[in-house]
Amino acid sequence: MTSLPVHHRPLEDARPTVLIVDDSIDVHRLLKVRLKNEDLDFLSAHTGQEGLALALCRTPSLMILDLDMPGMDGLAVLRKMKEHPDTQHTPVIVLSGQHSPRDKVAAFELGAVDYVTKPFELTELRVRIRSALKMQQLISMLAQRAQIDGLTGLWNRAFFDRRWTEEHARLTRHGHPLTLAIMDLDHFKIVNDTYGHPAGDAVLQAIGKILQRASRQSDLACRYGGEEFVLLMPDTTAADAVVVGERIRNAVASSVWPQHPDLRITISIGVAGCSGAAPLSAEQWIEAADRNLYAAKRAGRNHLVCTDLSVQPPRLVKAAG
Repeated sequence: MTSLPVHHRPLEDARPTVLIVDDSIDVHRLLKVRLKNEDLDFLSAHTGQEGLALALCRTPSLMILDLDMPGMDGLAVLRKMKEHPDTQHTPVIVLSGQHSPRDKVAAFELGAVDYVTKPFELTELRVRIRSALKMQQLISMLAQRAQIDGLTGLWNRAFFDRRWTEEHARLTRHGHPLTLAIMDLDHFKIVNDTYGHPAGDAVLQAIGKILQRASRQSDLACRYGGEEFVLLMPDTTAADAVVVGERIRNAVASSVWPQHPDLRITISIGVAGCSGAAPLSAEQWIEAADRNLYAAKRAGRNHLVCTDLSVQPPRLVKAAG
């Protein structure tokens, strides 16, 4: 079984957070006391507006939502949650004193996973909560595994494409530093031709482990395709990214391959980053890093070439080898 990237493994190990949205203080107190042994963290909101704001801010594992609240009622909260990309997949169990089939139908049509009427039996609610959390955990695991490269255990190209768009948009809004590194194994075709594809696969798997070890907790290492990899580094300047990139380059170059003692693997790296407002579109940024990768190849391979896009005009920051 392919392991998850080490930086993003603990989806199934995280302690679930349950957001209780109800205008009754007694309901909050009762649920927290009776569910205290369920290994859950609780958040509380007493109005629909407060509940929606907390859901968007904290992204809980599960919401327990009252329907009948002053101001924004439960159905309005549910509708807003399902319209927002950050909360549209959050499971919601509706609590309601209403027994109207119309309310139940409306809640389920808006995406509620369960509907419990007041007064409720705590044992039954506990089972429903466990079931909703287990289903959400399984869905999250499947969604995550769909974004994993089967050979290396790194994130795959689809995951990178989505996260790169998100990080570039975040930079555009807030001006946080951001750097991208594109890496390509040197002369990898010779490895497959000389030692066979099983050996080539073993090399790619080893490179995946090197990237996981050498990168930082916040970095996102992805297999871009074939023998090409990318490292997305949020909140990282070009200069700091060079340190990470050099660590990776040196680790690859110094690797020993016991089954093929004469084998030597090196990697070329192109880096492009900035510390302020986005100077290029997301696509142009990738092109800039890719140009640096080919500059590293032309320089003799086993090199790192980095451009600080914050400097106008862009200039070469480092060429190492």
